[in-house]
Amino acid sequence: MATWGFGLRAKSMLALLLACLLALVPAGLIGWQVLDSVRNHFGEAYARNFTLLKRQSILAPISRDLALALRLADSEVTRQWLRDEQDPDKRALFIKEAEGYRKDFRSHSYFLASAGSLGFYFNDDKKGVSDQPHHLLSPDQEGDSWFFSTIKQSEPYNINVNDDVHLKITQVWLNVLIRDGEKVLGVSGTGLDLTAFLQEFINTGEAGVTPMIITRSGAIQAHPNPALIAINQAASTASQAQTLAGQLQQPQEQAALTAALARAESQPAEVATLRVHLDGREQLLALAYLPELKWHVVTAVDLKAARVLDQGWLNTAVVALVLLLGILLLAFAYAVERLVLRPLKKLQQSASALAGGNFDVSLPPPSRDELGDLSQAFGIMATRIRNNTEELEAQVLARTQALETANQDMRRAHKQINDSIDYASLIQRAILPKQQLDQLLGPHHFVLWRPRDVVGGDFYVFRSEGERYMVGVVDCAGHGVPGALMTMLARAALDHAMTQEGIAAPAAILTQTDATMRAMLQHCELPRAIATNMDAGLVYVDRERGLLRFAGAKIGLYWSDGQEVGEIKGGRRAIGDRRMGSYSDTELQMRPGTTYYLATDGFLDQAGGELGYGYGNTRFAQLLLAHARLPMAEQADALDQALESYRGGYPQRDDITILSFRFE
Repeated sequence: MATWGFGLRAKSMLALLLACLLALVPAGLIGWQVLDSVRNHFGEAYARNFTLLKRQSILAPISRDLALALRLADSEVTRQWLRDEQDPDKRALFIKEAEGYRKDFRSHSYFLASAGSLGFYFNDDKKGVSDQPHHLLSPDQEGDSWFFSTIKQSEPYNINVNDDVHLKITQVWLNVLIRDGEKVLGVSGTGLDLTAFLQEFINTGEAGVTPMIITRSGAIQAHPNPALIAINQAASTASQAQTLAGQLQQPQEQAALTAALARAESQPAEVATLRVHLDGREQLLALAYLPELKWHVVTAVDLKAARVLDQGWLNTAVVALVLLLGILLLAFAYAVERLVLRPLKKLQQSASALAGGNFDVSLPPPSRDELGDLSQAFGIMATRIRNNTEELEAQVLARTQALETANQDMRRAHKQINDSIDYASLIQRAILPKQQLDQLLGPHHFVLWRPRDVVGGDFYVFRSEGERYMVGVVDCAGHGVPGALMTMLARAALDHAMTQEGIAAPAAILTQTDATMRAMLQHCELPRAIATNMDAGLVYVDRERGLLRFAGAKIGLYWSDGQEVGEIKGGRRAIGDRRMGSYSDTELQMRPGTTYYLATDGFLDQAGGELGYGYGNTRFAQLLLAHARLPMAEQADALDQALESYRGGYPQRDDITILSFRFE
């Protein structure tokens, strides 16, 4: 016997027909409220997006100029000249370097104000390059107050809108302090033409939209009305009329503005909004903070005047659409709720209970349509899920227990390995002659020892006999634990060689060490891939006779007095190489004030720079030449910082050791 009933499609069509029949039910009373809400919503979104866009358009060019100004102020060439401002060579070198920055600045101009001579230097495209001061600054001159206020501040830079009476220009100035340690040598930077800045970033021509820039204290730095701009904020306090708070008449709105500024500073990535009365109209303020420039970008939007929505066609279209859709959806929703959604909601509740692990679900009453078929299929599925879930839970429990046991074993093994490596590092550091070097050479030496891992294959040696002593560095093949174990063998072989040959013959010590290492390893069946060789450089120092004697195995002796730099190369073959090497002594006289360096190849081979090339001998020699006259501790810091800067994001490739000494 056939059964008749309406399918889901028929029920939907019936509901839609019912909705159409009820299309004349009034719902336009809420139309204008909806439109006003839409306008407010889109107005706030417009204000936020407009502010973020202005924030980005201002940040990019000014941040670029600020970064260049910071680099110019931090240049060693700049500091060297300001330390000796009358030196013509240093002046010429600074002018040459500054010209490169000037061409990259947005305004093609730069300035430098010396704290020593109070000379103000300024160069741009119009007047050509000059190495003479444009004028002298004076604390009694009001127009120079920005400089004397800037050099007293603790911040590295400030941004100041100032009318320069000497240059007869009004610009947005980027003032960066030039420091030599704690001492302020002067101020340098560049400027942006205020008129062009306002034209490009502030004057938008949008009706009802007023963009502006204010400082953290609320002083206006950019505004379509130039009369409201607070000039020379670096040296003075803006008048109340030249602050954003001064434009607000109500105290509660001024307090709300202060809170919004603080909120924007705490969340620089967000836009803070508030409604205020500005210029006699209610306006929406959107604020975004630029921590790099210490500025707030502010947009004042008059929602009634701004073209947030196209009122010409939108009002009619929105009213008609809302009216039609409202009536249609209300009628259709009622029909679907009664005919479709109630059974589906019952089925959804059963599905939620099933997802929560409750398999005793209640299904909608049976019906002769698609919903009835769906309920029957759902019941079958619930039974199968219950059976599969019980089986999976048992399997997961067993595997979880096994995994937890394996993790515990792994943690114990990992801890044992780490403890062993830390203990090995303690032992390796203990055998290094750091204390002996500190006692005998004191501030006339430094050691830069940086293993790639916790333990490494580099070490340094020192043995003294009165006024005579032997210093050296050794780089064993490998790094990490294998390299550290090789250092034990190498140290024993070197000690034996120095005992046999004495400390006065570095070449003989290297030859004896080579023989000892070969004797130690000749009966060991090692894979060909395992390297057992080592590089070494030894220097015998006779203070009484004033001479040095050097011998090396692939390690050279560098020297520099700050005027020139040189290298005495070691032998071409490493100790323990497959082919025996030949080592010879090189004797040279001590040179007071000259710094000597022994370095393993970890520094020279370190990858870095833009292309990932090794540091290289040439760059290393130039680095030594630039810092050879510094105190030894400062030299160590300079070499370490130079390597870190060059390395960038590249990992340390090998163990690094540099041993340096000097005779005054």
